[in-house]
Amino acid sequence: MRAAALAMLPILAACASKPVPPQVPAALQPPAGQVLQLEALAQGWQIYECQAKADGSGTAWVFKAPEATLADRAGRPLGKHYAGPTWEGLDGSTVVGEVKARDPGPDAKAIPWLLLAAKSNGGSGVFSTTKSIQRVTTVGGVAPAEACTAAGQVVRVTYTATYYFYR
Repeated sequence: MRAAALAMLPILAACASKPVPPQVPAALQPPAGQVLQLEALAQGWQIYECQAKADGSGTAWVFKAPEATLADRAGRPLGKHYAGPTWEGLDGSTVVGEVKARDPGPDAKAIPWLLLAAKSNGGSGVFSTTKSIQRVTTVGGVAPAEACTAAGQVVRVTYTATYYFYR
């Protein structure tokens, strides 16, 4: 009996570490046939810049770029996320995404949930075959509620999110 239980440990460990697709609205589902390849926890900033409004009526915060580190659930580094939007693995592979759908998510004080499609891939590692990305379970990251007053002013707002990568 003990030998059988020990023999099952590698199988159970593999099942426990395999990411599970999140429950999301239909609009945020990846295209049929794509398979979940990676889950990454992001921690960092959403960067906003104060810019003049197009109609000349003052200034407003405008999203500039994300800047975050990516890790697995055990806290092991996986890579980084930055302008593009781009995700880069520790192996140097990259995926640049393009927003295809958004949902406000359950928290009005957090940035929206997204579905992105890969615009381009680089390298030969973890992100080289990514086709879709979901951003969910977001916390924070929303532009400041107070108006900005000086064009060029930059603010970094902390955020966390979970990204799911599909191939």
